[in-house]
Amino acid sequence: MRMFLDILLIITSVLLVLLVLLHRAKGGGLSSLFGGGVQSSLSGSTVAEKNLDRVTIFVGVIWLIAILGIGLEIKFS
Repeated sequence: MRMFLDILLIITSVLLVLLVLLHRAKGGGLSSLFGGGVQSSLSGSTVAEKNLDRVTIFVGVIWLIAILGIGLEIKFS
């Protein structure tokens, strides 16, 4: 079980980093400091952006469950 949770944590960590980097900058953060805030969104949120948000939240929840599982396993073993 511990090996499964470790592998799940590594996979979800890498996926979470990649998914966050795929998001378009909304402005006002560090991305606008380096020139990322130059673009203007004409159409608002697209279906692809909404799906990317959903997938990112789903992977984040799986990541959190893996961390909690590893912590509980360490505590009770």
